[in-house]
Amino acid sequence: MQKPLWIAPLLMTALVACTGAEKKDPAALVDEGPLLLDPAVEPEPTPMETLPVASAVLLRGATVMTANGVTHTPGWVRLRDGKIHSLGAGAGPEVEANERVVEAQGKFVTPGLIDTHSHLGVYASPGVWAHSDGNEMTSPITSGVRAEDAVWPQDPGIERAVKGGVTTMQVLPGSGNLMGGRGVILKLHPFREARAMRFPGAKDTLKMACGENPKRVYGRDKGSMPMSRMGSIYLMRQKWADARRYKLKWDQWRKKPYELKEGKKVPINPPERDLTLETMAGVLAGDILAQIHCYRADEMLMQLRLAREFGWKVRSFHHAVEAYKIRDVLAAEGVSVSTWADWWGFKIEAWDAVEQNLALLQEAGARAIVHTDSPEGIQRMNQEAAKGLAAGREAGIGLTEDQALRWITANPAWALGIDEKVGTLEVGKHADVVVWDAHPFSVYTHAEKVFVDGHLRFDRQAPPRKPWSDFEVTK
Repeated sequence: MQKPLWIAPLLMTALVACTGAEKKDPAALVDEGPLLLDPAVEPEPTPMETLPVASAVLLRGATVMTANGVTHTPGWVRLRDGKIHSLGAGAGPEVEANERVVEAQGKFVTPGLIDTHSHLGVYASPGVWAHSDGNEMTSPITSGVRAEDAVWPQDPGIERAVKGGVTTMQVLPGSGNLMGGRGVILKLHPFREARAMRFPGAKDTLKMACGENPKRVYGRDKGSMPMSRMGSIYLMRQKWADARRYKLKWDQWRKKPYELKEGKKVPINPPERDLTLETMAGVLAGDILAQIHCYRADEMLMQLRLAREFGWKVRSFHHAVEAYKIRDVLAAEGVSVSTWADWWGFKIEAWDAVEQNLALLQEAGARAIVHTDSPEGIQRMNQEAAKGLAAGREAGIGLTEDQALRWITANPAWALGIDEKVGTLEVGKHADVVVWDAHPFSVYTHAEKVFVDGHLRFDRQAPPRKPWSDFEVTK
């Protein structure tokens, strides 16, 4: 009988524990590098589930939209070992042994879609209090908590997102706090633990929030700071100052983790670990990417000033309905904007929106991104991009389909720091690919086949199979 996937790592752990390996003198470890004494860089736990190698697939006959400036009509894409092996225009190469062929004449192929702003897994369906794990609203700054620790892989919304062509998403804490915690980037495989779903090699992110939400949660509802935008910036500035000092202590210790006594290297105890400041120090070091919920133009400018003051970078402003007002600044600063096509007006700071926001950002040279922040919207990201494209063209802004496709593929990949691996159809990138039954920007179009790392995770033409979530089982 074959052992479950999770048994092997446990057996390996047990074997290591029973070997009775010789323990080294702590002083000797210093010569092997200070990181061995550094709890802040302890190795990440190994996933209990791993991904098998995918079978080879040849997609041919479709219109291949690479999201990299080139469209092949017709074209072909070969997937092998979980990567894009080759692609091009025309009828395609000869079929190789043990290769599955997908005849896609009249259909369209794109990269897998990427959502930079989701709460799937931390605000799972069914939407009950027991599944409400996205906001640790006990303190305005909780940057040490991690969304990964609350992601429920059984959330039915995850498989529904895949059926809409989504292959990667960033799961973020909510926006009740000024600093809500670390976000996690997931590949959408039907694993049983969030750790196994993590995008390999992707950095963590830090979710921050401006404006009405934190001051409502604390000032209005709890009677504590922040009650105003003044208080919000004060608390942020104070914590960034603490984080800078914390990072300096660790940097100094890493340069000299020992002292000489009687000619011998004696280890110096590292600084006391603070998980809240550790996350912020990671942002200062560029190891954690800052993602900021911020609607108003003036508040985005304030965050850019704050970032400049303490030496960190904003990777993406989220929601950002007033980004069009400062699109030249955002382009010059190299900051991406994760926003909606036309969701606005649900509170005062979300009022001054225009449907041409995405198009105006694109025209100015900024990185425009369609995000969803919605378990329903994530199922139709292609339609959201199409709405932004139509609004821009109606206003006379010259946009290409390739640019609009990048709003849901290449640009979000950049915002999450994974653009070297996904976001476009290029040789060597992950085999995250969607076959659409018609043009992806049509409201009538469906994702027909969705490959994640070369694995066929959804096939609309196949017989129904067991759903990923027990909450979707009907009989």
